[in-house]
Amino acid sequence: MTDLKSGFNGRRVLVTGGAGFIGNNLVRKLLELGVEKVIIIDDLSSGHEWLLPEDERIIFYRRSILDDEILKRAYSLRPDIVFHLAAHFANQNSIDHPETDLLVNGLGTLKVLEYANLARVERVVVAGSGCAVYGHDAPLPYREDMPPALRYTTPYQIHKLLTELYTYWFHEYYKLPVTVVRYFNVYGPGEVPGRYRNVIPNFIYWAIKRKPLPITGTGEETRDFTYVEDAVEATLIAAIKEKAIGEPFNIAGGREIKIRYLAELINKLTENPAGIVYEPKRDWDKHIRRLASIEKAKKILNWQPKTSFEKGLRKTVEWFKENWELIERSAKW
Repeated sequence: MTDLKSGFNGRRVLVTGGAGFIGNNLVRKLLELGVEKVIIIDDLSSGHEWLLPEDERIIFYRRSILDDEILKRAYSLRPDIVFHLAAHFANQNSIDHPETDLLVNGLGTLKVLEYANLARVERVVVAGSGCAVYGHDAPLPYREDMPPALRYTTPYQIHKLLTELYTYWFHEYYKLPVTVVRYFNVYGPGEVPGRYRNVIPNFIYWAIKRKPLPITGTGEETRDFTYVEDAVEATLIAAIKEKAIGEPFNIAGGREIKIRYLAELINKLTENPAGIVYEPKRDWDKHIRRLASIEKAKKILNWQPKTSFEKGLRKTVEWFKENWELIERSAKW
């Protein structure tokens, strides 16, 4: 068992994308662990300030990671550890806005790493994407030692690989202590639904509104879902384990879930009578199945997911019901 309390108590931490889904959950946990200060950079392009707790230890900059002045200001506060979660998120969003995707996920990451290196921080943990770097024809389960694909179907996949490549280069050339966490389909409380958001919050939103849940495909497609509390725990451990430096880790549930089962379970939990509708698959979505190997995280991080998919989904539906007015006001379609 990793002692997170001693690893973060009294530390200063920078979180890019701290008002986003994973970011706000990470910030809450850091405050619980007794950090001295949490510095957040988030332009709220997909995050929401109401997701953050009110705490005097939070310093919030509503700006982009492309802004050199704000990066200088944030790093002047001398963070010990950096969590780089800010991203231009989602495959369809990158198809609609490829230049923005390149700027944020490519140049933005480069800037965050440059300033981290100048500030001589103790560790940088960078959010990768297990749903992006492994090609659609890669064998299951996906392992970290598999070579990246040469052909991708969206700019987001290309640029999240670029995020990782810059991260490894800073480690190899400057000896910057970095770790990459490759998230797989993270879900849970704190994610507001919307046009470019994930399937689970969008399904819950439509189910609460008594609308049929649209499955793009046959429903036999599978994904490997990770509950956000488990993902946050892995992210924190990755920041303090010496053996994690320079390494990527799959952070996943380690279980294939059929999309039809997901939709049926959400309809049951929300008592939605509208059922399911089937729509054509999106042109860019070539992944029929996804499943990650989490053996490396188990061995080196001493981490494994604790929350079953069914329990996590129940807790997510409860969060939606408790925060419905704020969610409905914030959702962007």
